[in-house]
Amino acid sequence: MTMISQRPPVIETKTEAGHWEGDLIVGPGSTSAMVTLRERKTQYGIIINLPIDHTAARTNAAITTAFASLPPPLKQTLTWDQGVEMARHQELAAATGIQIYFAERSSPWQRGANENFNGLARQYFRKGTDLSKYTHEYVKSVCNELNTRPRKTLGYLTPKALFQAEKSTTLATSGYTRKQSAERPDSLERCVDP
Repeated sequence: MTMISQRPPVIETKTEAGHWEGDLIVGPGSTSAMVTLRERKTQYGIIINLPIDHTAARTNAAITTAFASLPPPLKQTLTWDQGVEMARHQELAAATGIQIYFAERSSPWQRGANENFNGLARQYFRKGTDLSKYTHEYVKSVCNELNTRPRKTLGYLTPKALFQAEKSTTLATSGYTRKQSAERPDSLERCVDP
């Protein structure tokens, strides 16, 4: 397990895209859950419903699907807490090519971008609510609404516009072709169920 203290300093500056923070929001009894992912520079967020369970295998599958359409420069690192859903993080790293870092125990501020996103998501998915009741279409509409909401911290631009610009620039300069990207489902646009 690689701790956040070993994370490259450039991640803290938010000057380059491709550095993500992630977490779960859970329903009552910890039966249903949703993966939340947030890119640090653009504030682009992804929500993936896990209506059945949130085992390490299911969480890995959801994140792998979410990152499948991204060129490597846009999936460099992921910072997570030390929850049991990351028990198989080595498999996730191998499947996605992403370096995973872990925040210190009981230190949610070390993943502040994701904690902020969780708060925004909770406006739609209230605490104490069975998260399995939400349809794919509703989760997708929430993602779209959150990603198209202008942010003061982004100069009143939207996370979606900034992320799309980063993706276009990366595709144009990285050698990762549009054909390669098109061969994979654009799961970021869909905020898919696993």
